[in-house]
Amino acid sequence: MMAQKNKAVAGLTKGIEGLFKKNKVSYVKGSGKIVSQGEVLVDLLEGGTKTLKAKNIIIATGSAVKSLPGITIDEKKIVSSTGALSLPEVPKKLVVIGAGYIGLEMGSVWGRLGSEVTVVEFADTIVPSLDAEIRSSFQRTLEKQKMKFKLKTKVVSVDASGPGVKLTLEPSTGGEQTVLEADVVLVSAGRIPYTEGLGLKEIGVKMDKFGRLEVDKHFQTNIPGIYGIGDVIPGPMLAHKAEEDGIACVELLAGKPGHVNYDTVPGVVYTHPEVASVGKTEEQVKALGISYAVGKFPFMANSRARTIDDAEGLVKIIADKETDKVLGVHIMGPNAGELIHEAVLALEYGASSEDIARTCHGHPTLSEAVKEAALATHSKAIHF
Repeated sequence: MMAQKNKAVAGLTKGIEGLFKKNKVSYVKGSGKIVSQGEVLVDLLEGGTKTLKAKNIIIATGSAVKSLPGITIDEKKIVSSTGALSLPEVPKKLVVIGAGYIGLEMGSVWGRLGSEVTVVEFADTIVPSLDAEIRSSFQRTLEKQKMKFKLKTKVVSVDASGPGVKLTLEPSTGGEQTVLEADVVLVSAGRIPYTEGLGLKEIGVKMDKFGRLEVDKHFQTNIPGIYGIGDVIPGPMLAHKAEEDGIACVELLAGKPGHVNYDTVPGVVYTHPEVASVGKTEEQVKALGISYAVGKFPFMANSRARTIDDAEGLVKIIADKETDKVLGVHIMGPNAGELIHEAVLALEYGASSEDIARTCHGHPTLSEAVKEAALATHSKAIHF
């Protein structure tokens, strides 16, 4: 499995290098630092330095693992997501600190490979950005897969001096301490923008309290000619969001229109089953005081899901009660990360739930669950 993973990663990174070459992009390998407006000094990997001069500079350095006080990541017994992707063997007991996207994805993978997985989360819910109903269903499903959750719990200390790791825990609000033992601990308490050591502070680039670059609608910082995209600026820390940022930024530099609609950026949790969403949650719609209709359809009533014996989950659609405009779509189930893009397109074009409901979907397909949920929102599902 690891060999296949390494082969895929190597092939994909070489593919990027090939695209650089094909599109006449100069690739300089090293660590860069902005020394003045329009000038970057690179410490080359092969040794020595090189100065690059440019009219425009785009900061696209992404994010780094958010460290926790008193916990040192060694990528062996205490790992980040990087180390969790390269463990030499399946740990008997894995403790995951943080119940966000990455923690649940990695925990789900190692759980399916045989690890006894316990997730420790400071907050009272897993993945707080998810729709509450979907989130509850998701947690129940993961618990059925024997993943354990310790919510409203904080890690006081970690001792990795012995053969394994001992974690001292206590309730988030304080109280009696307990000890949890593990072979491997995954630290996934979030990510922070990678903006340190780039020379940004020295030249006066403004940043917010989270270390993100403050940019205008054209991705430009307060220093002319210096731009930021992806995880180093506000918005969801997702690879596809960064990709859209990058394209829009370069289009604007080329004098063309460029724009990213952050309201239609999908989020996907790559567990099994997958969870995907776009638009507003029911809680957000309620808080805005919008009258709304909800339609749901379970994969248990979907022919394709039943025939492939993978029918856990549901599709949930939220639409404006007056106009029927789709406001949010949330999917937990097989291939949710693929199914969500019909909903992304619907939101991008301002579609109604009736538009989706009256669109012919192939049978038998998982996507029929989206059609049926739309029917349930607008009128009545046929097969449930």
